[in-house]
Amino acid sequence: MKKIAILGSTGSIGKSALELFDGPLSDYKVIALSANDNVQEMLKQAKKYKPKYIAMLDTKAAEYLKKKLKGVKVLSGLEGLIELAVLKEADVVLLSVVGAVGMVPLLSAIRKGKTIALANKEALIIAGELIKKEVKKYKAVILPVDSEHNAVFQAMQGNKKEYIKKLIITASGGPLKNMPFESFNKISVEQALAHPTWKMGKKITIDSSTLMNKGLEVIEAHYLFDIPFEKIEVVIHPQSIVHSLVEYIDGSVIAQLSNPDMKLPIMYALTYPERRRGIVKPLNLAQAGKLEFFPVDFTKFKAFSIALKAGKAGGTMPACMNAANETAVHAFLEKRITFDKITDIVEKVILLHKNIKNPNLEQILKTDLLSRQAAEEIING
Repeated sequence: MKKIAILGSTGSIGKSALELFDGPLSDYKVIALSANDNVQEMLKQAKKYKPKYIAMLDTKAAEYLKKKLKGVKVLSGLEGLIELAVLKEADVVLLSVVGAVGMVPLLSAIRKGKTIALANKEALIIAGELIKKEVKKYKAVILPVDSEHNAVFQAMQGNKKEYIKKLIITASGGPLKNMPFESFNKISVEQALAHPTWKMGKKITIDSSTLMNKGLEVIEAHYLFDIPFEKIEVVIHPQSIVHSLVEYIDGSVIAQLSNPDMKLPIMYALTYPERRRGIVKPLNLAQAGKLEFFPVDFTKFKAFSIALKAGKAGGTMPACMNAANETAVHAFLEKRITFDKITDIVEKVILLHKNIKNPNLEQILKTDLLSRQAAEEIING
């Protein structure tokens, strides 16, 4: 039995993870849960899974839960998230908090040498260089939850890194893959959120529509697996059956295939190095039919190119790019800007930024704040 702390339990990853405790992980124990401010969902989860600890980022939400729940230690704010991230009792910390706020709990867990199932890509994007150093220093373990990185992780098992020729990360192409670039200024929020394959949170779904998500995943893969950018390739695969591939120097290509369901990579990250009988529908290749692969249209999906450039620049540039993108995406979701302006805003903020090489945590956080402010100024005109 393992004891699991889930940071971000009311989001799509957190909810999918908790479903596993009703079936294949019924012998595991949920020891801690955290959320932003969704008190009603947290009340349901607390009553069902009976954690010892709960942390709410929103202090009012935490106060409300303290009155409603007995026998549970309720914490609040960023300090509460940090306390859960470093719990001695937790065998694995599932970090699925969305956005840059996940970086501090992640670093805290790393510095305690924890095993972390990482579903927050932003933390690794904005502080990849720092996180990489800290993981090595404190002998922490990061297990990827993202379906693509989890697939790469599985395809690398039993092989030496020097045998790898390249990583091939697949992208569904999102809901707009067949839409002409000229119509991007007319795309509605509802259209951009209508992902053909995955059920995800709103922010990541918009990132999938711009293909920013795939650019972020390339940066993430670079830091997770210590593979140079020039050895990471992205291909469009509309069926979302092949989640990623690893090509080796002898010409062999090893891939991980499954029906698209986030419960599979979540479970593998939580049970590693074991495997459990899952609740994911088995893959029938004859029924799946054709598996197609296409190159990325760099002209149409500028956000992908912007993310790659920021990743290769390193330093504080990825933090700047990520902050500007988060701000622009939220503005689009609030219908304050048109879809095509998301990428334009990110590009403008990057041009204003003076990159700092080998940044410390304070410099990264300052870059994040200033880049959000710069993006807001551009949005507000």
